Amino acid sequence: MKVILLKDIKGTGKKDQIIEASDGFARNYLFPRKLAMEASAANLNAIENAKSAQSHRKEVERQEAQELAKKMGEMTLEIAVRAGENGRLYGKVTNQEVADALKAKYGMDVDKRKISVGAIKEVGAAEAVIKLYPEIAAKVKLNIVAKD
Repeated sequence: MKVILLKDIKGTGKKDQIIEASDGFARNYLFPRKLAMEASAANLNAIENAKSAQSHRKEVERQEAQELAKKMGEMTLEIAVRAGENGRLYGKVTNQEVADALKAKYGMDVDKRKISVGAIKEVGAAEAVIKLYPEIAAKVKLNIVAKD
């Protein structure tokens, strides 16, 4: 009997995979536990429609992330930190400070874990990388200034 798996099953297959299962295994184990459904034409069509809708959503998200990355590439953030007389920082610029500056200046809510700031030790120009989507990252220019 051909069945469509609804969940990943170790040793059997992955979700949305069509497999050949014995009648007893399908009727006594897979169907009662809602792990699979029969591979009828209607069910195959429904699975195909769901896959196409999901791929369309992912493509739209990817395009939005690319547009946002373009916008972020033109942004410049000014971050005030404590520094010594010669321009050396007392601490370092953190991901949270970059996220707070983005929220304050542009109203963007970015998770601090998606921001990567190198070791900035002096006042001046720097750069932060923000991961927006897998394989899509935006570079934001930072202007580090000394706090009074």
